[in-house]
Amino acid sequence: MMFAVAIIALFISMVLVLVRLFGGPTLYDRVLAVNSFGTYTVLFIGVLGFLNERPDFLDIALLYALINFVGTIAILKYFRYRKIGDMSPLARKEETGL
Repeated sequence: MMFAVAIIALFISMVLVLVRLFGGPTLYDRVLAVNSFGTYTVLFIGVLGFLNERPDFLDIALLYALINFVGTIAILKYFRYRKIGDMSPLARKEETGL
């Protein structure tokens, strides 16, 4: 019974985060909402695996958490520098004109 309540609470939280995602006033609010949605998804997968007595769901949840973290860092880096890859000092000088 308690895990069913946890699933429902996670689902409601995910819906509220989706509302924030589509209604966020700034880009960073939207990125935070996507990251929160990923975290809730990891929790949802973990609780669902526990309810179905499938411990291999925890491996999937951990993998999804790593992908969520790396994706969030990549998105934030792209919006800050407009590039994903690391720039060498020589390329930075050419780009800035110094």
